Amino acid sequence: MLQISELASKEKLPIKFLEQIFTQLKAVGYVKSRRGKFGGYSLARPMNRIKFGAVIRLIDGPLAPIRCVSQTSYARCSCPDEVHCGLRILMFDVRNAISTILDRYTLADIVAITLRKYRRDKITPPFLHRSIALASILSKEGESPLRGKSRVEVLKHFSGSHGSQTHNGRAKGAAK
Repeated sequence: MLQISELASKEKLPIKFLEQIFTQLKAVGYVKSRRGKFGGYSLARPMNRIKFGAVIRLIDGPLAPIRCVSQTSYARCSCPDEVHCGLRILMFDVRNAISTILDRYTLADIVAITLRKYRRDKITPPFLHRSIALASILSKEGESPLRGKSRVEVLKHFSGSHGSQTHNGRAKGAAK
């Protein structure tokens, strides 16, 4: 369970701002909530079924940089010849590139990428102590490298470098 107050404090964001975002996420079924002292939010869908493009569109609106190329909130621009407008053609390509990339990745993909980078740099993920199950989505050739291991074994897998980070977040001796 993730409590909004904890997230707000950690990320230095206003609670009201986060409440609005989580209300939107809950309305479309990405998260669910539980009231009470130990309440908060948790995922309502598997991480591999939450596409980043859909979440960004929900929270920020259309991906298009200008409205005359938007698929969801098109509005004609002031250009006299929209079909031959070079700026519109460029922005259409930008919109398609953004959409293609964001719609390709899921929350599971982003978590896996993050955990691989932590492992590569031999840095313990700051969230691992609360969410060891996240590590289980990392797999090598269809096998989860951490499945079946105890919490101590998982922590050892990622540990040993809390104090060895340099100022830029890389582990000492890590390839650049």
